[in-house]
Amino acid sequence: MDLIRTPSETRPGKMAPLARLPVFLALEGKRAVVAGGSAAAAWKVELLSAAGARVDVYAETPSDELLQVAGDPPRGAIAVQRRGWTADDLKGAAVAIGAFEDDDAAAAFAASARALGVPVNVIDKPAFCDFAFGAIVNRSPLVIGISTDGAAPVFAQAIRAKLEALLPKGFADWAAAAARWRVALKASSLTFTGRRKFWHLFTAHAIRNPDSEPAQSDFDRFVAEVQGLGSAVENGSVTLVGAGPGDPELLTLRAVRALQSADVILFDDLVSRDVLDFARREARKMLVGKTGFGPSCKQDDINALMVSLAKQGKRVVRLKGGDPMVFGRVGEEIEALRAAGIPFSIVPGVTAATASGAVAELPLTHRDYSSAVIFITGHQCAANTSAFDWSALSKLKATICFYMGVRRLPEIARNLLGHGMRPDMPLALISEATLPTQQVHVGTLIDAEKLSANLAGQPALVVIGEVVRLSSFAARVPELHERASLP
Repeated sequence: MDLIRTPSETRPGKMAPLARLPVFLALEGKRAVVAGGSAAAAWKVELLSAAGARVDVYAETPSDELLQVAGDPPRGAIAVQRRGWTADDLKGAAVAIGAFEDDDAAAAFAASARALGVPVNVIDKPAFCDFAFGAIVNRSPLVIGISTDGAAPVFAQAIRAKLEALLPKGFADWAAAAARWRVALKASSLTFTGRRKFWHLFTAHAIRNPDSEPAQSDFDRFVAEVQGLGSAVENGSVTLVGAGPGDPELLTLRAVRALQSADVILFDDLVSRDVLDFARREARKMLVGKTGFGPSCKQDDINALMVSLAKQGKRVVRLKGGDPMVFGRVGEEIEALRAAGIPFSIVPGVTAATASGAVAELPLTHRDYSSAVIFITGHQCAANTSAFDWSALSKLKATICFYMGVRRLPEIARNLLGHGMRPDMPLALISEATLPTQQVHVGTLIDAEKLSANLAGQPALVVIGEVVRLSSFAARVPELHERASLP
């Protein structure tokens, strides 16, 4: 008897504690005060000026670095006063930065700033700081700040270096183009939904072509493409996305972009919650899980929900574990979307068989062991079924992967053995592949019932074939340790 569940909304978890709140200050034309003339102070002065602030520096002995920055400021004007600071100097400042060796001097500066309601930072003295400067990746107006709350500045710099290498320099030009085009886009005849579509086109193009120079022709083309959609732009859409086997690092870039632009995400039980962390936080997340031999949402209900949400103008992501095209009932969902006239797209994912093979160091094909791979759903492998040609399966020089086959594994083994497969045929069960909780159990076909008992109630992939001997886990099984000669 099937246990029915209905789609249910999953509330996002509470925000994890933040050591620092990342805030980007608008300082253009505002006054910033810096007390101290060291090289470290000079770097902060340069940052403040680059952000457009008017910087007043109070230093009895300004360093050469400070004087050099003041003589050629990156943006905002820099005025150096060759004297110590006073409390009156802090009045009207947007921020105050101090460079002091002595804790008493630092404490006095911080107290004076706070008394006037001015946010204060004392360089390398966290106890006197209301805010911190992080490592910066500058693709202005695209700016990324990195903070370790002062715990490991070198680590933050290493992360910055990695991000610098990953982010093309051309992103700065596209971000600047976005700032220029935003006003023109608002003045266009496009609706709110149309403008949102424009930015999706803009983003996809910029990511694919980061080093091309943004041109007015790009703006015109994006607008024309949106206008060409007519009333269809107001409609929603569905993206059928493969979430992969569980490890979020195996998500494709297209999958991440889909998650970050979704209004609603309909996800299955097998989707790792770590994957959902990549989704837009404001998106509704609804569990529409289907579990083998457990509570499941009806497929018709899922189809109806997708169609209903899309007709409301929502961007829907149907998120499935593995690859949506492999035992994901995507064919039924495509038929429902087509019948309703809902536009859809498909983002493939890493399927369980290839992921399981990777974690078990088990190639699914090998020119000496297996010339084919067969994917079979284990749900249909009851002893009395005629769904498969067991005799042919037993004789093929192939790797057989049974999805959702653990519960039926004793019956699968009896069918294969009864149709001529060797009892010593290698067998692997891989559960929760790519996750920290993954398990790999290796043995032979005759051990199927004992092996399946290790994973009772857990989803797992069953791999049967000579390639299992190549897995590093096979070395733990004496009868598989030496490669048997092939028949």
